[in-house]
Parts: sequence; C-alpha cells; structure tokens
Amino acid sequence: MKRLWTALRIAVAAIVATVAVAYIGVLGYLYVNQRQMLFEAKLGHETPDIQGLAIQDIAIATPDGETLQAWYEPPRPGKPIILFLHGQSGTLELGKWRYIRMHKEGVGYLALAYRGFSGSTGHPTEQGLLIDGLAAYDWLKGHGVRDQDIVIHGHSLGTGVATYVATKRTARALILEAPFTAASDVASERYPFVPVSLLMHDRFESRARIRDVHMPLLVIHGTSDSVIPFADGKRLFDMANDPKTFVAMSNSEHNTLTRDGAYPHYWRFLGLKEDDLDPGLVTSSPPAPAPGSGRPH
Repeated sequence: MKRLWTALRIAVAAIVATVAVAYIGVLGYLYVNQRQMLFEAKLGHETPDIQGLAIQDIAIATPDGETLQAWYEPPRPGKPIILFLHGQSGTLELGKWRYIRMHKEGVGYLALAYRGFSGSTGHPTEQGLLIDGLAAYDWLKGHGVRDQDIVIHGHSLGTGVATYVATKRTARALILEAPFTAASDVASERYPFVPVSLLMHDRFESRARIRDVHMPLLVIHGTSDSVIPFADGKRLFDMANDPKTFVAMSNSEHNTLTRDGAYPHYWRFLGLKEDDLDPGLVTSSPPAPAPGSGRPH
C-alpha cells in the first residue's frame, strides 16, 4: 500500500508539472505573439480604384519618421470631413462602402492606414498608432480644415485611437463604432486564464481617457457583436461626458454595422440632411433602418 501511495504521489506530481509547463508555454506563446494577434496588419500599397470616387492617395509624415498611406476625398461645400480610423485587420480597400456612403452625402473623409498596414512604413504598437492618429488630424489642419469641420470616427480597435485623439485635439464630434472599454479588457474576457494585466503591452485603455473627451459623442454597437461585447460599448458610453448618444443596432454583428444602416444614424447625429448627391452611384444594398436605437435610460 505504501508503494501504491508513493506511486500515486509521483504520478500526481508529474501531471501537475506537465500542466504547469504547458501553461507557461501557452503564456510564453501569447506574450511573444501578442502584437501579431492584436494587429492583423496586411502589407502592400493599395491603389484607390472605386468608380465614381475622386480619391487622392496621399502620404502623411509622422513626427517619429514613419510615412503613412491614406485615402482622401475633400467634402462638398458646407459639409464636414471624417477622419476614419480602422480596426485591427483593416485595409484601405475594406472601407469601400463607407467611402461610397460618405461621397453620396457630400461628406469628405481621410481614411488612414496605420504604420505597418497597407502601404505605411513601420511596425504597429499602441504608442505608434496614437502618434499616427494625431498625425492624420494634424494633416487635415495643415491643409486648412477647421476644427469644427472634423469628425473623428473609429471602428473597433480604431475607437481606442479615436478616443485618444479626441482627448488631444478639438473637433466637431467623436463617433465610436463597436468600441471597447479597453483592448486589455476584451483580452481578459477572451482569455480568463491569462494574467493579461501583467503581460499585455498595448492596452488602449479608453475607459481611462473617455472622461477627458469634451465634444458631442455617438456610440453605436451591434447587439449581436461576437468580437467586442455589446455591454462593453454600453459601459464606455456610461463613463462619457454629455452630450452623448447611444445607438443599439439590433442583431448587428461587429463588421455589419455599415451594411445594416449605421450611416443614416451618423448623418442625423451630425445634423446633416440625407442626400443622394450622385444617383448613379449605388451601394450593394440599401441601408435598412436600425430598430432599437436611441439613448438608453
């Protein structure tokens, strides 16, 4: 019997040691590869070729020596311009249906590719993306765009950049599409067995920055978002200063908000009259009104 108990103790110790080694290995893999997992960058200069759009392919220099690719189309007279900051796997081409909707409304846009994305130089980090967002805003200012004509708009990971820019620059409004309280919060929810607070480099803590935003805010989130939970967007909204508006897009997923009718909400929020300036330019499907919208009580 004594030999049996000794064998059992040895076996249990071996199992525990194996599990511990495997756990440490998983942590090591996540730590080493975290930036590749967070920033799903796709490299290669993109050429704008969207029929009916007069997109200018421009280069923006950053203060730390990088060169960023961006697509720009100026607004019609009296219309604002949107600084669009994409998500973790965004490319300039993926924004096609956004540009079409903005063009039809007469709204201008500057769509930025962060460092390490599309045709931009460098490697993505949180600090680098924050510098990129400010550089894009400053490019607009340097080309004569007034503060009150700039709308800062971020999607997903880009909401972290957009929130930061809105704490450092003045603008007409801030639009956060499918935002998080922090990228580290999403990671903690997704990997509850990992000590994210100890391991994650790029946290994008919007919850710590949103209180320093003092401009009209629109938060829009899909109730069926499987990437960033709907509750995360609502929590960030609750932390924000007034004036603010929340739009819940019923049954919309993380990447279907544009298709499901987000832009009519943007135009109403910005006080713009929906206007089809180019009837020959059509989208793949007409935007549908989103039920369940409005500020929560």
